[in-house]
Amino acid sequence: MAPPLIQLKDIALTFGGTPLLSGVELSVSAGERVCLIGRNGSGKSTLLKIAAGLVEPDSGSRFVQPGATIRYLPQEPDFSGFATTLAYVEAGLNPGDDHYQARYMLEQLGLRGDEDSSKISGGEARRAALARVLAPSPDILLLDEPTNHLDLTTIEWLESELDSRRSALVIISHDRRFLCNLSRSTAWLDRGQIRQIDRGFSAFEAWRDEVLAEEERDQHKLDRKIVNEEHWLRYGVSGRRKRNVKRLGNLYALREQRRDYRGAAGNANLAAAEADKSGKLVIEAKNIGRSYGGRKIVEGFSVRVQRGDRIGIVGPNGAGKTTLVDMLTGAKPPDSGTIRFGANIEMATLDQHRESLDPKTTLADALTGGGSDNVMIGGKPRHVVSYMKDFLFAQEQMRTPLEVLSGGERGRLMLARALAKPSNLLVLDEPTNDLDLETLDVLEEMLGDYEGTVILISHDRDFLDRVVTSVIAPEGNGQWIEYAGGYTDMLAQRGADLKREAVKAAAEDRKQAKTAPASSVPKRRLNFKEKHALETLPKTIARLQAEIAKQQRHLDDPNLYTKDRRKFDQASDALTTAQKELEAAEDKWLELEVLREEIEQA
Repeated sequence: MAPPLIQLKDIALTFGGTPLLSGVELSVSAGERVCLIGRNGSGKSTLLKIAAGLVEPDSGSRFVQPGATIRYLPQEPDFSGFATTLAYVEAGLNPGDDHYQARYMLEQLGLRGDEDSSKISGGEARRAALARVLAPSPDILLLDEPTNHLDLTTIEWLESELDSRRSALVIISHDRRFLCNLSRSTAWLDRGQIRQIDRGFSAFEAWRDEVLAEEERDQHKLDRKIVNEEHWLRYGVSGRRKRNVKRLGNLYALREQRRDYRGAAGNANLAAAEADKSGKLVIEAKNIGRSYGGRKIVEGFSVRVQRGDRIGIVGPNGAGKTTLVDMLTGAKPPDSGTIRFGANIEMATLDQHRESLDPKTTLADALTGGGSDNVMIGGKPRHVVSYMKDFLFAQEQMRTPLEVLSGGERGRLMLARALAKPSNLLVLDEPTNDLDLETLDVLEEMLGDYEGTVILISHDRDFLDRVVTSVIAPEGNGQWIEYAGGYTDMLAQRGADLKREAVKAAAEDRKQAKTAPASSVPKRRLNFKEKHALETLPKTIARLQAEIAKQQRHLDDPNLYTKDRRKFDQASDALTTAQKELEAAEDKWLELEVLREEIEQA
């Protein structure tokens, strides 16, 4: 067996009371591909930072093969001190590395290199961070959630790129398809310790279930043994005192073993509050279209959504997925075509804009709307602590401000808010973001049991295959087509994946740009007013989203109309005004963003 490139031995680390890591060992040799699995909060990211040499454990040792190069991809990269994305990527190169690799990786990931690092989006930040760790071609890649904020085309490109490399990989990810395709061994971090098998992620879930079932049987045997020993202690006939003292000591040891046992964390209890059934027809769209600044986002699209359908919408970032959903749900009117809605539709939505929540708000207030200890579930009150436990929050977190919650906890909070509202139509935008594998399983089961209709946007291929009954995908120039089945079925019917066509189109654009004759017409530039609007509109949009959330919380109170009619009318008017202003701001921002891209590509 090849000597390890990196080896962690007997690693221990404690934050507060319960040990986060206890006697953890991990060894990675050249060419190995390890997926690191564990619940949210189990210490996966901390262990990866210890492997990268960024965190010092309380005890244990870290060995790195002399001369081996390591690159670590954090969940939240730090761009401070770097003016552009190119400067950030070049800083990750070794002295002898070819600087062309920095530009090449940025180009492959859809970046130019001159982006202002202080103003880039989450997706752009993730792609720049990936370019930084991939450009040097290190011996070991430590990747913490590499697919976060990436669209499907980029995920598939990244998967292919990593598969073609000789680097050893240690990957933390909640994207099951990504892990299945890349991993060859699995390290399961559970309750502070690691168990490992020499099989990829595809074998993990069955193996995990076997381990937990055996553990449960062992605990049952231990309980029975303690009961038998306690029965002897009370009713047994005393023999020689020396033997009895030893047996009593064994009983104390068994009790201590039972007391120190850390059971596996439970699963979330997800259930949507369902309204009365909608009509058989939910949505009918005929030849709908929408454009921004001359760019066709959707054109001539028709679809019939029936009760019980589960529809997935996929495509690259910027393709218009959210615009299409907004038209189908009535949030935005189409420029052309018609949309007809069925009878008795009650809609609940989950969007990906978690920043619309006030970070200073407590967890309990975010669920109740403030001023109460009860959450309205399907029109009936339920104590907030009881509801929190369904989503794996502890009672002690009731007064925790949202700003200190992890990504997974925020994801569960958004689900809790969305599922509390009675609905027969669920509209979910990236519902799997930051959720651990166990919560994903429960979410899939809940959607399978949900009697209403589901429309969702997702970049998780495995989730789409398990949940949806049809997939709507972009075909270019505003054309969208619905395919029966899941994501894999869509690829089989198209005969090509989204990635290959996107890369081909990008290459064609570059080729045309090189061969096009130089124009004597002066290059169009953004004027001061347009630049100012591009910089300020995102803040305006965030403020309006927060205002909409605030007024919606007022209106979620079923007794507001009877208690305070004037406040109800004020909240309704304010909500309508904010929604109109938000739509106008989003339209203007998208129009200017498209214009900026066209100018920069000209």
